[in-house]
Amino acid sequence: MSDQVELTDPVDHSVGGMYGHLFRRGFHIGMSIIPFVYFEFGEKIADYLSITVVQVVSLLTLVLVFGEAIRLKLGITIFGQRDYESHQVSALAWGGFAVGLTFLILPESPELVWPLILSLSLGDPFLGEIRRKGLEPKSVFIWGSIFIALIWVACFYRLDTPIWMALVMGPLCVASEWPRLRWIDDNATMLLIPLAATIMLVPWM
Repeated sequence: MSDQVELTDPVDHSVGGMYGHLFRRGFHIGMSIIPFVYFEFGEKIADYLSITVVQVVSLLTLVLVFGEAIRLKLGITIFGQRDYESHQVSALAWGGFAVGLTFLILPESPELVWPLILSLSLGDPFLGEIRRKGLEPKSVFIWGSIFIALIWVACFYRLDTPIWMALVMGPLCVASEWPRLRWIDDNATMLLIPLAATIMLVPWM
């Protein structure tokens, strides 16, 4: 995420203006269906292609990486992207790469994959919109932590995700959005940092 964008309304930097911004938010939220597709249809898709599920994920991740490389080479942006993404790796690419890595590391752990990805697909737009409303950083942190913690609580009821992880992952996911680095988007840090923490916590479950 660019530092300059944090100082202004991101709508001003969206290709397509407000419509582009809304499309970007909707696409982000739509990523929530990815775990469903993977766990419900992954095996069928892999069997159809005569490869393993892990290979399917690897293939899609590579396609994403090469597609992003071509986009950067051409210096173009598409509807919903930020204008500055014409010369840096896009949030979409970073998010897709992080999601792919999550499935490759936790291929058979829906109780962990679901809340991790939902924390990104729902948590990031939530944080962005309440920040646009002018909330102070402390309030953004508190409300964001509660919102993401509730995602983990919901997964506890549906998937037997360890309930205590909600207390850890709520604030951790919000804090993972804080780094303002030009070379990596918060779509990656919001997933990869909690993923790393989850890997460390798994042996203690």
